Amino acid sequence: MTGVYESPKPRINASMLAQYIGRAVCFVGRLEKVHPSGKTLSLSDGEGKSASVELNEPLDEELSGIVEVIGTVSNKGTVMAVSYTPYREDKTSFDLELYNEGLKVLHDFPQYYPFEVSLSG
Repeated sequence: MTGVYESPKPRINASMLAQYIGRAVCFVGRLEKVHPSGKTLSLSDGEGKSASVELNEPLDEELSGIVEVIGTVSNKGTVMAVSYTPYREDKTSFDLELYNEGLKVLHDFPQYYPFEVSLSG
């Protein structure tokens, strides 16, 4: 999974997970729950749909609010996280619904927002 950082990653929501199996992605969602083991998270996206995230190691910090996860989508539709970043919301709140609308624009107009890098040429 070290190659996850080598190229641009599409930003997706829970509805798009099945389309990205085996590929590196970026998923942003609100933390709903953490499994007692600390290795599995449940995040909800801007549409209120949930996605499961598996970490390599148990959490060593308390998480809450919005979390960005970089990882690969497994055959089960789980994001196998390589890294995560909590977003601070102490001064302003993150509008997850507006973020989701932005995702729709990115995916509706791929000619303007390419996620793939062409290696030809």
